[in-house]
Amino acid sequence: MDFFDVIRTRRSIRVFDGRPVEEEKLRAILEAANAAPSAGNLQAYEIYMVKDPIARGRLASTLTKMEFFSIVPVVLAFCANPERSTVKYAERGRNLYAVQDATIACTHAMLAATALGLASVWVGAFREMEVSAALNLPEALMPVALLPVGYPLETVEPRTRRPLNEIVHSVK
Repeated sequence: MDFFDVIRTRRSIRVFDGRPVEEEKLRAILEAANAAPSAGNLQAYEIYMVKDPIARGRLASTLTKMEFFSIVPVVLAFCANPERSTVKYAERGRNLYAVQDATIACTHAMLAATALGLASVWVGAFREMEVSAALNLPEALMPVALLPVGYPLETVEPRTRRPLNEIVHSVK
């Protein structure tokens, strides 16, 4: 799929058919995330892949209105690893760059999933401590985004976007 077609066709999908995602597609998605740019190439993030139904249920129990977590075959949890970024960038690395690294990697994964005919939805509405406990994360990691990935069972129409003249500002 052409890159701009991927961008135009990506939608937030919350209804999945439950079919497993092929390992080669998962690997391609993870490789796309790994190719994401990061501050100083420190890759200050970790990805936790949740395929086990019990672990997905544990994760779903920490969220509101996320029943589809029991159906979606895989959830990728993107976690900032501030310690990796702090070494080179001090507090700015800890407080900003590590989070940016994780979100850029998640965006690459989301677009790769779309290119492979899969669907996803960015989930950021969660309580960090509960998600950390559900995933058994080391204390140093901070969950930033959850990305359920699977085959879609719904079609979502494109949403209206703000016109460019409202969001782009020329500086003179």
